[in-house]
Amino acid sequence: MSTVRLDAQGIEIDGRSQVVLCASLFYFRLPREQWRARLDQVRASGYTCVDVYLPWNFHELAPGRWDFEGRRDVAAFLDLAQEAGLSVIARPGPYICSEWDGGALPAWLGLDPELQVRQNEPRFLAQVAAWFDQVLPILAARQHSAGGPVIMVQLENELDFFDCVDRPGYLTALRDLALGHGITVPLIACAGQGDLFGATGDVTGVVPACNFYPDDDSPHIEAEVRRYRDLLAERDLPLLVTETNRRHRTLRRLLISGATLIAPYLQSSGWNFGYTPSTGNWGDPGNFMSHWYDFGGYVSPTGQERPEYAEAQVLARVIDVLGPRLAAAKPSAVEVSADFPTSSSIGALELQGGGQLIAVPNLSTADGTAIVAGVSVQVAAGACPLMPVGLPLNSWSAHTLAFASADLVGAAKGVLVFSSTVEVTVVVDGTTVIVPVGGRADVADLSVVALRPTEAARLTLIGPDGVLEFAPEPVEEVVAMDAVTSVRRRSGQVPSVAAGTYELPPTLESLGVFRGRGTYNATADLTGIDELLVVGAADIVDLAIGGAARPPFVTFGANRRIDVRELTGPVPIEAAVEIWGHANFDDTRLPALRLGALRGLGTVWKIRAVQDVSALWTVGGHWAGRPEPVRQLGGWSSTRGGERVTYTRLVHSPTTAAMLLRGLDEPVFVRIDSADPVTVSAENPWVLLPAGSSQVAVTLPHNASRPGLGAELLTLDPVTGWSCTVQDDELLTAFAVSSSPGMTVDLPLALEAGEEAWLDVDLAASEVGYVLGFEGSQLRVTAWSGGECIGRVWLGDRPAFSGGDPDRLWIPPGWSGLTLLLRGVDGKATSELRTLRLEQSTI
Repeated sequence: MSTVRLDAQGIEIDGRSQVVLCASLFYFRLPREQWRARLDQVRASGYTCVDVYLPWNFHELAPGRWDFEGRRDVAAFLDLAQEAGLSVIARPGPYICSEWDGGALPAWLGLDPELQVRQNEPRFLAQVAAWFDQVLPILAARQHSAGGPVIMVQLENELDFFDCVDRPGYLTALRDLALGHGITVPLIACAGQGDLFGATGDVTGVVPACNFYPDDDSPHIEAEVRRYRDLLAERDLPLLVTETNRRHRTLRRLLISGATLIAPYLQSSGWNFGYTPSTGNWGDPGNFMSHWYDFGGYVSPTGQERPEYAEAQVLARVIDVLGPRLAAAKPSAVEVSADFPTSSSIGALELQGGGQLIAVPNLSTADGTAIVAGVSVQVAAGACPLMPVGLPLNSWSAHTLAFASADLVGAAKGVLVFSSTVEVTVVVDGTTVIVPVGGRADVADLSVVALRPTEAARLTLIGPDGVLEFAPEPVEEVVAMDAVTSVRRRSGQVPSVAAGTYELPPTLESLGVFRGRGTYNATADLTGIDELLVVGAADIVDLAIGGAARPPFVTFGANRRIDVRELTGPVPIEAAVEIWGHANFDDTRLPALRLGALRGLGTVWKIRAVQDVSALWTVGGHWAGRPEPVRQLGGWSSTRGGERVTYTRLVHSPTTAAMLLRGLDEPVFVRIDSADPVTVSAENPWVLLPAGSSQVAVTLPHNASRPGLGAELLTLDPVTGWSCTVQDDELLTAFAVSSSPGMTVDLPLALEAGEEAWLDVDLAASEVGYVLGFEGSQLRVTAWSGGECIGRVWLGDRPAFSGGDPDRLWIPPGWSGLTLLLRGVDGKATSELRTLRLEQSTI
């Protein structure tokens, strides 16, 4: 039977030790017709494996409605990976992060208040079991032991970032589900911040793996990585790096430190089609993930190979040339002197069968000189050559390679080929030769060749006469740019689905909208009301009060005060709320950044009165005695800096109230009566209080440099009587791809705030696809092509975006037609689409 074995020596597949270079490549972020080309591209880079998330909510579109067809046919993708000669590490979650909507956890899980995501909790595990029942048989049928490409299955993802109450119980439940479905390849679980127990619960049969995202210029990478290699070796396990940076200088440093699986994330980029990006915690404090899903890997989202691609090929050649000798090597540290910044603990590998491999990273931007194994050599700026020392040349020569200052990327009888951008120093039998880049020299019975990395990447064969053969050079990139000057504006609008009337605004998920948008309408008597308070709204709220549009706001669930002092009497309130995506992380600073948080308008309150309650707080803690001193909130003076002090006050409101804590610069704990304390942050410094009298206790670390805090008590009445309509992503897409009459209009096109326009562009399919660029202001644009939503762009005033270029969209090769939904948003500039650009690129 085919086997995958993990032990302290490394990874052994069918009896052969291997170093596995693995690229992230996600079928759900690519058109199906591009799967094979992207897989072939990874294989041609020299990588031998892909890691593949399987997002639960990509396949379960609604509770119990599963889809594994078309672009969701993961079985077909895995089969193509095998045909391309690639192994697969499958990552079915249930949680994947990946900057994907909800981290792949279905949005409707949050509708059950008793269900606890990522916990050893029966309701959640029952849902996970239903997902695993669908996906694990696909993996079991394609695991290595069954003749397929899957060599490992990862359970969960970076659980050590999450407050899981019972890690052993949770991972045991996931492990047992996997074993119950016949998974026999190794089960792994990755630590996102180095907590091996936090990732695995130390459960038997679940192998810890590590994700490293260091500063590429840090001198301490080797020391940190070797520590984890040693910790895992004590358990007779290898160091599996399941995620890390993409730069190959860093990957070389991981290799030299003992990693036997190296899986940079995200090496082969992709695209967030539809309404699938997440809201994340990389902003200030939140942000939107862009549809252009890219962290600078060696293949762009549109499939273009970047310079790092050649670096991948060179590293892969080094690993291939040294083979099992490298795969079974043991890490150590050596002394090296250098006139440039380098590692604080230079790494080496003791090769099986004799010899060493020493990595000397140049962490500067200038070439320098190092003394390695007693030899003075040049090291290029930004490089990390893998220098062989005392290497028996076996079938290539009767001699031993005493030293070489560059990567050994090819070897045949009597020929050694190195890769470098600076001269290469080679020592054989006490004879030293220095080979210039592009040159050749003889030493002993060897012909030594020095190639530039771009040439080494294309090396295909060393002939018997020492003649080198190369693959063709890549064709220069060609870019063609067209501008769309006229569009067809549809006369109709997408229909909305009535979703009922409610006392308070419901969440969109409770209305059956897991991706998409909805509207909320109510009438409120604003007589004597200066402000409204919106509590818990997410993601994008376009508010119109009294028929006048307001600037959209994105608060990630934080409270927002709305000035309405110019209005009186019964006033209509309309809110259009769009889901950008559910949180892919668990960030306590804002409500909508919590994992499993729901979307919608939240609650709208009329502020009846505002009372300053900054004074008359009693002090508990430090040396304060009884009777308790009375101070302003935060006003206690103490020499015990950083030690917690508690301020307590009784407050009263005839109705529900909100307390605003002014001047917070760090999280504090707030307890209302005898309830459990909650964390209140500077990003959302509010606490809701019930009607009546409440004892409020605020606990914070003492900081003599901080002025006293302030507190306001806002007496609230809810706005009630809401009617709702919804448009989910499937309804919007069905309308977008349908035929609809319209009239031709020229760009630029201006809209009123809150006005929407559907535009069609006759666009023929392109063999290389299109990149769409927009010029305009105060617009949100949603685009469809080829029957799918290809993404959204926000022009003008907007929240923070991350993950890639937020201003461009991609129409993949072979997809035709283009439909745009424009929505004008209020702001300082006019809502206007001025230019639509179509860029075609090829290599």
